[in-house]
Amino acid sequence: MTLSRRQFIKGASVVGAVVASPFMINRAVAANKELRIYAWAGYITDEMLKDFKEKTGINATFTPYGTNDELMNSLRATDGTGFDIIMPTVDRVPGYVAYDLVQPLDTTRIKWDGCLDSAISGSKVGGVVKGKRYFAPSDWGTEAIAYNKKEATVSKELSYGDLWLPENAGGVTVRAHSALVGIGLWLEKQGKLPFPLLDSYKTEKAMRANFDVILKTAVKYKGSIAQFWSTENEAQGAFRTNGAIIGQTWDSTAFKLQSEGEPIVYRAPKEGALAWMEGFVVPKNANNVDSVYEFINWYYTPEAGAMFVKATGYNSTAKGAEALLPQATKDFFNTSYTKEDLANLWWWPIQEPWYVALRNEYQDRYLSA
Repeated sequence: MTLSRRQFIKGASVVGAVVASPFMINRAVAANKELRIYAWAGYITDEMLKDFKEKTGINATFTPYGTNDELMNSLRATDGTGFDIIMPTVDRVPGYVAYDLVQPLDTTRIKWDGCLDSAISGSKVGGVVKGKRYFAPSDWGTEAIAYNKKEATVSKELSYGDLWLPENAGGVTVRAHSALVGIGLWLEKQGKLPFPLLDSYKTEKAMRANFDVILKTAVKYKGSIAQFWSTENEAQGAFRTNGAIIGQTWDSTAFKLQSEGEPIVYRAPKEGALAWMEGFVVPKNANNVDSVYEFINWYYTPEAGAMFVKATGYNSTAKGAEALLPQATKDFFNTSYTKEDLANLWWWPIQEPWYVALRNEYQDRYLSA
């Protein structure tokens, strides 16, 4: 997706005040309906559900999923029925719209003053389709290089190519489809791709031409991999028990391992950390839409945003959340990214259904090679 890096960073540094009276509660509705939340594993904690109920009177349940594809497949199987609110990444939202699985937001019911301005403007690409907004941004994070500082070998100028250094052979963990993108960025920097990597998201011709080259390189180094991961728990497990000393992981993986005392460092490579944004979207056949807006407005308070960050290690879009975070969380962010790293984020482009299908094809070929 396209996002002004400087604008986002500036917005992320703003500490806003609590919005006065953010809740417009229909107590009768709250007493008779339950809000059904379908979100990433670990995103919604018992503490958050309890606080939401105390603030609004609404009961909510949480069902976890592990990948964007799992979320998409669930909604397609039920035609957008079964849940009231979901949390996809913004680059996947146009696909949900194309499959008629979600409904536009009533933007007049959202207390936008509680959300970072940079996140609102940055999520227009993907989050607004044909003039209608489907996406209320909730958080953002990155996928970059996590490594054991006592065991892994990295170059002075960190690169995605460091994963494949001979010294790290047998100790690498990656997510297959995003590892191909990391390799693509590494090859692009060396002038070895036939098209700019971003063109892969525009046409099948460019995608296949680039990914044929990328896949060949990925297969060449496949023997270095200790474990592939697809979920947060798998990524952490690779380091804890399966011999990984370096990997291309989400920031939360490194944050949680660090919090356990593991000697893990998280840094952005010179090619740019892969960056994403997630947010709240309403399925087409949600049956408790009133409570959805109460949840979004509850989330857009510093206290709720801080609960989310403490639970996940990701970055909340709620204004003022960072002021309430533990020092360890602040330190992780400050030691993981320089100002230059934040200005060099590589935001995931829109991944339309045709691209996802081809991406999965190359992923499967990589895994089975």
